[in-house]
This record gives sequence, structure tokens and C-alpha cells, in this order.
Amino acid sequence: MQFVVAFLKKIPIMPIVLFIAGLGLGLLIGWSTKEFKDATPYYLRADLQEDYLRMAIDSFRLNQNPNLAVQRWQGLGPFAQTAYAAIQNNPGDQDPAVVQAYGQLITDILSSGGAAPVVEVPSTNPVMRTALIGIGLVLVLGVVAAGGMYLFRLFGKRGSGEVTAVMQASELNRSASKTNFEELGLAPPITQTMTTYVLGDDLYDESFSIDTGAGEFLGEYGVGVSEIIGVGEPKKVTAVEIWLFDKNDIKTATKVLMSSHAYSDPGIRSRLEPKGELVLVEPQAQVLLETATLQLLATVVDIEYGAGPLPENSYFERMTLELAIWPR
Repeated sequence: MQFVVAFLKKIPIMPIVLFIAGLGLGLLIGWSTKEFKDATPYYLRADLQEDYLRMAIDSFRLNQNPNLAVQRWQGLGPFAQTAYAAIQNNPGDQDPAVVQAYGQLITDILSSGGAAPVVEVPSTNPVMRTALIGIGLVLVLGVVAAGGMYLFRLFGKRGSGEVTAVMQASELNRSASKTNFEELGLAPPITQTMTTYVLGDDLYDESFSIDTGAGEFLGEYGVGVSEIIGVGEPKKVTAVEIWLFDKNDIKTATKVLMSSHAYSDPGIRSRLEPKGELVLVEPQAQVLLETATLQLLATVVDIEYGAGPLPENSYFERMTLELAIWPR
């Protein structure tokens, strides 16, 4: 179960939920509607029915097979007479004599006891429809389960009165003061976000969209757990990674913020170096990430190390970051 929850946390929940819901709804609508097989021209629009009958008359001019002529007429059902009247009134480039001859043939055959028009009635497949309804219900239950897991991660044990790590992080984000960059002589950022890791939030992985005021999507950015130290619960986070995705750049910019212990540990450094530039976390330190058209400034607003049997300054008790985005 923990693996499932961790996986759900690492993917954008809302787009996945909407995709699954749309897929289920589409399947239900698609398979609950009538199934057409070998449909006749009866189901065409009026203008297309007229075009069909014109083609039938043109064919009759070359192949005066009475059975074929009547079969094509009957394919239009009760709309055949309407289409024929429209052609008589406006024959266009068709020979009025051929139009008249075709109509006379049909009249003679049908008045002499020819078969009445037969229109295929589309059928439904009740077994398939029932099966798809069942699949749709399973998909809906999956959406509900995914949403439930996501809400559980957000609110945890709120009902029992226990304050979870996520709740603590949300409160710290609300109480933290954002930097007024205009007072510093800088342009206001496109977006500015506070994010906090608190010990116990083992699924910490935040991501945010970058959009213009007009709603144009520019990219995404976020921060998540990069490395843990020690064993047991809760997990002891010793490094986090900040990333910046630019839709106009083929490469995602990433930097790893490390605890003092991790930064001086050669083994940990060797594992994290492939992820991006390694940065020592210090209070009020600033880290800049740049892509083709965007730049992200991350500021360490607050940091506190955990105390325990592990090496000193090896894992975070909490850490608050301010992430601000500008065009480059």
C-alpha cells in the first residue's frame, strides 16, 4: 500500500483523475449507444440523400437494371419520394428524361406489387453494454480510491485531532512572509510559492505550474526528497532536489540541496552528483536555476536540523523554501 501511495504522490493527481473519469464516461457513452452495421442511405442527411438518389439515377442511365434501381430507391425508405421531388424540380446537369424514366420505372414496379421499402433498425449489444458499464464503475471506484489516498495524505488523522506533518507544513507556509521583490528593485515574479518539508512527510514532493496571466502554459517547477539517511520511520531526509521544467527547453534544470553532513560525505555526494549541482543548505541561502526562457530563485527561508542518534546536522526537522519564477 505504501508503494501505491508513493506512486500516486509522484504523479499529477488531478490530470490523472480527469483522464480516467473522461475515459470511463467516454466508454459508457460510446458503448451504450446504438450500433450501426450495414446502414442504408435512410440515415443520411436530406442533402446527402438527394445526392445519393442523383447517383442512383446516373447509374440507371448506364445500367437499366430494374431490381438494382428499386433496391437503391428502397434504401432511402420514406425519404425517397422527397429526394426525387427535389431532383425533378432542379435536375441540374442531369437529363430530365432520364429522371422521369427512373421515376416511372419505380412507380410501375411498386404499384405492381414490388417489395415495400425495408429499413434496417440498428441493434444494441446488451452483453457488451453491461460489460462496459461494469468497467466504467471500476474506473469510477479507482478515481475515488486515488482521490481518497490523496486526501488522506493531505489531511491524515485530522479527525482524531492529531496534527500531521502535512498540516504543520501548510501552517508554516501560510505564516511565512514572501519576499517583496519590487522593493528590492526587481520585477515581480510570474509566480511565487512557499513550500515546507516537515519531518514525517515521507511523501514530500511538491510541483507547481507556470502560467502567464493570460493562461499560457510555460512550464513547471517543484521540489522533492532526493536522499534519506538511516533507517526506520519517519524517514530522515538529508537532501532535497529543486527542478525547473521549461516547455521551450529539452533539459530540466535540477539542483540538490544537501544537509551539512551529506555535503561533506563523499559517498552521498557520489550518489547525488548525477542528479544535478550539489548545494549546501544554509539559512537565507539562495539557489538559481535557469533554462532557455525561465529562471527560478530558491531562497532557504527557514531550516532546522533533527536531533537524534544520527550524525549532527545530517537530516532536516523542517525546511521552508521560497520559490520564485521570472522570464529569462
